[in-house]
Parts: sequence; structure tokens; C-alpha cells
Amino acid sequence: MARFEMHNAETATMDGGNNADIFCEMGLMYATGRGCAVDLVAAHKWLNIAAIKGNDRAAELRADVAANMDKMQIVEALRAAREWMTIH
Repeated sequence: MARFEMHNAETATMDGGNNADIFCEMGLMYATGRGCAVDLVAAHKWLNIAAIKGNDRAAELRADVAANMDKMQIVEALRAAREWMTIH
């Protein structure tokens, strides 16, 4: 599996490779705290982007993460994903 450096996450492009899988892995990383603090908002954001880009597993994982979030956290995550998609 490709390694995706976190300092590049905000500037990632949609060119080449299967970024949907990378974004899904980033969502899992934030959801589980693998190498970082658990951040459900960031997890939902990256899983949402992965799902939009075609990763079916990400959509299921996003639903699992959302079950542990309050309404305002989900709104924040959706807004962050929308902003990221608009820029990239």
C-alpha cells in the first residue's frame, strides 16, 4: 500500500493512483488514532471524500464513524469535506 504523508494531505491532487483508497486509509487513521490523536471529524471528512471518489468501503466506515458523532460534529465534517473538494 502506498504511504501518504500527512503534511501532503491538504494539497493532494486527484491525479494518478487510486486516491480514494488513500483517503479511506486517512479516515481510518483518524478514526482509530493510528499515529495521531483520534479525530472523528477528520475521519468523517476523509471517509466522505473517499466515498465520493468511489471507495465503497469508505461509505460504510463513514456511517460507523457518524454513529459516534453528534450533529454539530457531522455538520463540521461535511463542511470540511465540501471545502476540500471545492479547492481540489
